[in-house]
Amino acid sequence: MNFLAHLVLSGPHDEDLLFGNFAAEAVRGRAAVEAYPPAVQRGIRLHRLIDSFTDEHPVVRRSTARLRAAGLGKWAGVVADVGYDHLLARDFARYHYDPQEPLPVFAQRMYMLLLQRRQELPERLRQMLPYMHQGDWLSGYAYPEGLKRALQGLSRRVPGAEVLATGGPAFLAKLPAYEADFREFWPELRAAVHLATGTQG
Repeated sequence: MNFLAHLVLSGPHDEDLLFGNFAAEAVRGRAAVEAYPPAVQRGIRLHRLIDSFTDEHPVVRRSTARLRAAGLGKWAGVVADVGYDHLLARDFARYHYDPQEPLPVFAQRMYMLLLQRRQELPERLRQMLPYMHQGDWLSGYAYPEGLKRALQGLSRRVPGAEVLATGGPAFLAKLPAYEADFREFWPELRAAVHLATGTQG
């Protein structure tokens, strides 16, 4: 899953868990994990649980198989992650733990929390976060153009990933199939997170 899903799945009450879940995107190696307090390490472990559960889930594999057939090859999982964030953002009230909190309000709350702790982030995320805030990436996922823009940005930043520029159109071309996949998958992911952590993401 991508940034928005990780933040939502961290739940409403544990800022260290949420911070660790976000930071984990760029934390590599045991020493780097252990440099954080135990409460943040829980968030790092949660991030990895979410990623492994997602990668191994048969519904997600159905999505990635469809994307591989569309020409995305080894990058199909990346497109599925960002595409699922698009569906989460688009129907945020349906999937968010607080249906009364609109996505733009949630997004600004996340940016403020993370910016307050920016100096604790790994360098890559520390540099990225202001751009994420300024461009309001989290809210942008809700729109087809935001989905395309996110994947086009990755296609430029990641060596050898030029094909990701085609990922947005490929995902949108079979949107009803991905919508059905996500509707089936999200409750199972939430249940797995709740079982592991007790959070209500």
